[in-house]
Amino acid sequence: MSRELIKLNGELQSVEGKLLACVHCGLCLEACPTYVETGNENDGPRGRIYLMRAVEEGRLDAASPVFAQHIDRCLGCRACESACPAGVEYGQLLEAARADLFANATQQGWLDRALRFTLKHVWMRPRLLRALFASARLTRDTGLVNFLLRSKLPRLLSSRFEFALALLDSSAPAKLHAPTLQPSSDTDAPPAPARASSRALLFKGCVTEGLFARVNRATVRVLAVNHCRGEAPSEQVCCGALHAHAGDLTGARTLARRNIDAFADEGRDAPIITNAGGCGALLASYAHLLADDPDYAERARRFAARVRDVSQHLTALGTIKSGASVDDGATTYDASCHLLHGQRAAEEPLKLLAAIPALGFVPLAGSDRCCGGAGVYNLLQPELSARVLAEKLARVRESGAHTLATSNPGCHMQIGAGARLADMELRVCHPIELLDESYRRAGKYKQEGNRQD
Repeated sequence: MSRELIKLNGELQSVEGKLLACVHCGLCLEACPTYVETGNENDGPRGRIYLMRAVEEGRLDAASPVFAQHIDRCLGCRACESACPAGVEYGQLLEAARADLFANATQQGWLDRALRFTLKHVWMRPRLLRALFASARLTRDTGLVNFLLRSKLPRLLSSRFEFALALLDSSAPAKLHAPTLQPSSDTDAPPAPARASSRALLFKGCVTEGLFARVNRATVRVLAVNHCRGEAPSEQVCCGALHAHAGDLTGARTLARRNIDAFADEGRDAPIITNAGGCGALLASYAHLLADDPDYAERARRFAARVRDVSQHLTALGTIKSGASVDDGATTYDASCHLLHGQRAAEEPLKLLAAIPALGFVPLAGSDRCCGGAGVYNLLQPELSARVLAEKLARVRESGAHTLATSNPGCHMQIGAGARLADMELRVCHPIELLDESYRRAGKYKQEGNRQD
């Protein structure tokens, strides 16, 4: 494809004004995990924007290996957005750059080809996707993954394969340190609130529902105790985050339209609640994603305005009900990048934990720094991901925490896998799981007329 055709059809040209918003002050550099690790200007937001402008202006080919290398190395954590005084919408620029790479890539490894195939032929088909997750759960829950990891055989075959197995293993329900407490199972039916003063529509998420269904069930139970009825529209599909981050904006837009249709709540417009930072950030950007779609642009704008994290919603409802103490040793919290920088929820998740008496909370230095997960980044860029993860695990060790709460399944698996392979005694969970356990111990579900698990 000629450079002229690439430029005419490129996504980067559609965001030219946003590229020019960068004043190149460099305040974003120290917030960027990849720049901190490599010290390479092209691995920082400012340098990547220079490269994007070069492609948009036709001075650099979108299929250039240099462009691909530094754009692919970006974690997409969006920490630079929070640091930027000019308000540059870097996340949108990154998606546009990756869309040009997706359309014009000439050299692909087997992992890139596998990712493209999976996004197109599996993630776009809900039944097939559910079957894939069911197979993954079966492999996990039979203990096969744990057995393989203990055998050390995967490490001999490939460190990347070993880490992939550790990711899956870390998604399993983990027991609290207190022996009398048991986590709820993936099959627990959500209770109905005795008195609901409001309602919300739950976005279940493909990875969350596939591997962490217990978090969705806990979310509905916690909402119920706080007098909010949670409903999950049956026709919802993947949010499209994996597609958008990989550059497949066509796939992301297709999924966005399906979700807008699924969550149509004409005349009522109930809030759309998420418990996954990555999903929430993408759902909240549907207005941008479908801005040029005459049939969906306005609907997407209204949809995005309804999206909020469960912690944001509970905080907005008023005082979060307290439960009983959950004695699980020192507990800390690691912020999901997309929840923090995409949805701007910094204090709200901490308020969930504050509703648990005597939790033993300890702060985590660098809680706002990326853990290196970033979707499938940990498998596509394993070396750089491992370096970012090592810094995170070092801070967790310093905190002395036995339990780490985080609000995104990708972060959960990344930190959990790293801790497992580093022989760290660490339980990883969602903040809503801890609050759910607190309510269970306090007998809240029985008091509110709900079924005990």
